[in-house]
Amino acid sequence: MIDPSILRSDPDRLRESQRRRGESVTLIDDLVVADVAKREAQQRFDELRNEQKTLGKRIGPLQGALKKAADDGARITAQAELDVLMAQAQELAEQVKAADESADAAGAALDALWLQVSNLVNLESPVGGEEDFVVLAEVGTPRDFAAEGFEPRDHVELGQLLGAIDIDRGVKVSGSRFFYLTGPGALLEIALLNLAMQQATAHGLIPMITPTLVLPSAMEGTGFLGQAAENVYRIESDDMYLVGTSEVPLAGYHSDEIIDAGQLPLRYAGWSSCYRREAGSYGKDTKGIIRVHQFDKVEMFVYCRPEDAEAEHARLLEWEREFVDALEIPYRVIDVATGDLGSSAARKFDMEAWIPTQGTYREITSTSNTTEFQARRLRIRMRDADGTRPLATLNGTLCAMPRVIVALLENHQQADGSVVIPPALRPFMGGREVISPV
Repeated sequence: MIDPSILRSDPDRLRESQRRRGESVTLIDDLVVADVAKREAQQRFDELRNEQKTLGKRIGPLQGALKKAADDGARITAQAELDVLMAQAQELAEQVKAADESADAAGAALDALWLQVSNLVNLESPVGGEEDFVVLAEVGTPRDFAAEGFEPRDHVELGQLLGAIDIDRGVKVSGSRFFYLTGPGALLEIALLNLAMQQATAHGLIPMITPTLVLPSAMEGTGFLGQAAENVYRIESDDMYLVGTSEVPLAGYHSDEIIDAGQLPLRYAGWSSCYRREAGSYGKDTKGIIRVHQFDKVEMFVYCRPEDAEAEHARLLEWEREFVDALEIPYRVIDVATGDLGSSAARKFDMEAWIPTQGTYREITSTSNTTEFQARRLRIRMRDADGTRPLATLNGTLCAMPRVIVALLENHQQADGSVVIPPALRPFMGGREVISPV
């Protein structure tokens, strides 16, 4: 959620953000109207409630006077006055109840509209759609396989040759877009997990193994029940959700809490299985393990002062680059365009690895600055010398296992179908230097 004061002081800032995202600008007009209606309804309730309290202060003494009346005339006069006030109180109580219900309804309508508004974009983000990103850096040189005298195999063929990936049995057991990692493939994922956690803990991040089922409040609070809802798995019988990233349970970890500013920043590295329906992606990456329904991932998550968020964002990107550098994979860093941001992100950087058999770069990690957006929704605040206020949250993928495995296999393959293991991974593979065909 965005600071409501911005709606009242600078609604055009919200309109411009919506325009840059390619989302509804008229939604802000509706929000302005709803905000006024809510405040007017609340004011009407407050006025009637105060009137009710004032009337109550008159009734109490009159009831006492009635009990103490010395003669019939005084009692009759007091009773008559009391009857008038009690009738007014009855009518006023009904008005207060109606005004309270009206204020609640106006507040609910306003909240429902706020949930449709995405975070304010960073004005430095490029404007446009998926293809309008800006390349910030290119690292490494893609191999010239033709010069080496052979045509590269794709990760599916390599996975079969090495006994590392079994897609056919994944489909047999679970359906399309599922797979097994077998033998060296499974060991490779475990090695990636260990390398990622070794790096994360070396930088002071707290390792976490998170729940993969969460309540609706956690999913909604992180912004995954808006534009991303179609890709979320819901367990209807229990009204719970399977997470598509451990960002969700990591964000919810401190929900409804006030954190002392002296504890910030808090940095976590969460490992979890992740689940995505991939709705609307039919026909895209149907071959292989690039776009699948279940995968494992190490996600970094940060709670910090809002004024420190941009520096933390740069730090997360640097740690992602450090990890991919260790794997010796060519990659590029892009500044994601506003129309391709998730609803919670103010700015997002993606790292894309070179995939030789596709002749293009594909996303393997991303990092987003969500500013105060998620913290406001999840009611997470910080306390410093100036009082209590929302903090900022950020997230960054350190390693999405399947896509990194794809990049590793294809970039480090040899003519005979073997794959050289990067030195950084070898300690976690029992010293093994090469994965050979079975």
